Amino acid sequence: MTTRSTLWATTQRTLLAGALATTLLPLWGADGDNPFLGRWALTIPGGGAGWLGVTKENGWYDASLLWGGGSVVPVSSVFFNQDKDTLFVTRTRQVKRKDASGNVVRTQVFSEAIMAKVEGDELTLTLLNPHDDGEGITREQFTGKRCPPTPPAPDLSAVKFGDPITLFNGKDLEGWELTNPGQVNGWSAEDGLLVNRAAQTEGQPHKSYGNLRTVREFEDFNLKAETRLAKNGNSGIYLRGIYEVQVADTYGQPLDPHNMGAIYSRLTPTSAAEKPPGEWQTLDITLVNLHVTVILNGTKIIDNQPLLGCTGGALWSDQLRPGPIYLQGDHTGIEYRNLVLRPVLK
Repeated sequence: MTTRSTLWATTQRTLLAGALATTLLPLWGADGDNPFLGRWALTIPGGGAGWLGVTKENGWYDASLLWGGGSVVPVSSVFFNQDKDTLFVTRTRQVKRKDASGNVVRTQVFSEAIMAKVEGDELTLTLLNPHDDGEGITREQFTGKRCPPTPPAPDLSAVKFGDPITLFNGKDLEGWELTNPGQVNGWSAEDGLLVNRAAQTEGQPHKSYGNLRTVREFEDFNLKAETRLAKNGNSGIYLRGIYEVQVADTYGQPLDPHNMGAIYSRLTPTSAAEKPPGEWQTLDITLVNLHVTVILNGTKIIDNQPLLGCTGGALWSDQLRPGPIYLQGDHTGIEYRNLVLRPVLK
């Protein structure tokens, strides 16, 4: 997908370092008493999609966070106040210090804190973000909702699919639109192919190319598509607009949750089935009951695995909301053809 998220240091520095000692103490009498535990779909400042997972294992709390784009990554620390009614999560970011000539003379690590209050299945959160010059803190409010429980894996042999829907007609972009109309449209129909050209001009300002989505929205389905990547090509196919199936030139690389066919940063392929760049590759993707199966070039690389939350670049974080198929176009050029979807019959 996407450029990897900003470096998250493992240091335990925090804005409220004195409270860190509370992480060593059992705050609730029994596992499961803590209402903050679980998976949370976030609507982060600015309206983007995020995700927070809070766990407790062997008496220790931990958490992972998705913040808009990039990957799901571990946070720096997790702790609670003495009244046990506020969760604190800290993460770190780097700030480059430059001299008068613009040369980087030092990289400083800043800690940001997220405070959360819980009421039932909803979180009220505040981001405390120190200014880069060290003078002042920005406070931003946002919200979260508990993710739905993970349902049992469906019996795919019993699932019935409807008539095929051809998503791309091979002639024009009818039925498609940019996810953000303000970005540059690099997409076009050429010789029966859906093509994205994301060229940059050296010495000119960076062009922000748009992602392309279907106007129609879908719930559960099977999607078949063919794609061709140039060397180092990078795109993605989003299911319901929130789960990215990675489309990238990762031929010859070791297994990784950022490789071709992966659910980006969440589910790692069980085998490497990529083809070299320049060759057409096939994807056969089934999304049913919050579980996904991915067959890449005839090899099943993800087998009916649960989707625990959205991925970076999601249009929203609600896992139960129908959504479009969207194709990532903001990185490199890409070609698609034969995009055919069959919806699940209810």
